[in-house]
Amino acid sequence: MRVFRLYLVVTFVAQVDSFVYAEWVALQDQYQSHPLQTVYIDPSTIHRDGNLVALSALIDWKAMQGGRTPTRFYSTTLSKQVDCKQKRVRTLASTDFYGHMGMGEVIGGGKHANEEPWVAIKSGTINEDLWEVGCKSE
Repeated sequence: MRVFRLYLVVTFVAQVDSFVYAEWVALQDQYQSHPLQTVYIDPSTIHRDGNLVALSALIDWKAMQGGRTPTRFYSTTLSKQVDCKQKRVRTLASTDFYGHMGMGEVIGGGKHANEEPWVAIKSGTINEDLWEVGCKSE
């Protein structure tokens, strides 16, 4: 049990550390669907296993999100899984940060594991660009 806990801590620290040092690249302009946000991807996190691709994305908001609640944030990091063959996506984990670009205090979020349902990828959306980047780059 102690080894399992250590594994979880090391895995979590590695995941947070990878977001801090990520080389974020903005998605193409045609997929930036919301005027108050910019969506980025870290190409070094793209890992393909058969038809499934795992990758990390970041949403950076121009205005603070969360209204007047105590869980206000400026950015969110996401771990996504893309099914290249069936052209669908789901979120594996998300973390909200008080600062821009995944910096500052962690405000909320967590692992979703396989609890999130698959969502069909629609044309012209952020998810379509994630599919393009993850599935068509080999």
